[in-house]
Amino acid sequence: MTADSPTILATSGGLRPGTRTRFEFNKLVHHAVELSGVSGRAPRISHVGTASGDQRWFNHELSEASRVAKFDLSHLNLFTMPNVGNIEEYLLGQDVVWVNGGSVVNLLAVWRAHGLDGIFRRVWEAGVVLAGVSAGSICWFKGGTTDSFGPELRAVDNGLALLPYDNGVHYDSEAARRPTVHRLVADGTLGETHCTDDGVGLVYRGTDLADVVTEAPGKAAYRVRLERPGTPDATVVEEKLEPTAL
Repeated sequence: MTADSPTILATSGGLRPGTRTRFEFNKLVHHAVELSGVSGRAPRISHVGTASGDQRWFNHELSEASRVAKFDLSHLNLFTMPNVGNIEEYLLGQDVVWVNGGSVVNLLAVWRAHGLDGIFRRVWEAGVVLAGVSAGSICWFKGGTTDSFGPELRAVDNGLALLPYDNGVHYDSEAARRPTVHRLVADGTLGETHCTDDGVGLVYRGTDLADVVTEAPGKAAYRVRLERPGTPDATVVEEKLEPTAL
């Protein structure tokens, strides 16, 4: 089962504290499953933890969360070597790919070393829902803001560019995020940038922003762009995008 068009869910959320497990999958992850259209069996989800070095303890905690959710979850590990023989074949067999957070800069370097930049484009075009949080959101765009280089936020500009925009995550929970996005859009480092508060997700059908959803009341998404670029009247404009509650 695949989505009826190439689909990406880019988020700043997806997990919550568990009742009897450390984590449970929150509504954004369940929405990724809904977007895939799977029914009549357990949804197949691949967790990709490259951005945090494929930590096995975290894999275990997500496996426990998947047991609670009744998902058929597996892990694509690239450290110290890929744990599957044919990565593309494995990913094409999934309903959803969920990419977790960490260092987006390191994630992109490792993915390219293993040819995943091309693989993910083909998997996306085949209708497997691509989704993720933080680094797992930025990676699908041209770039965005990151603390991968150090505590001071900087731009990353070598994302997979499946989506022709830039991305800002944790927009409401980290004080430097909003002003950094505005500064980088103003100086042309970033183009039109789509940003999410914690708990919010952006749904793209093909390259079009089709929906904004939230698992957290009172949160929103934002479109930040430069009006009248190249003129003395150039102005950064932030448009608030009200989400639908999941």
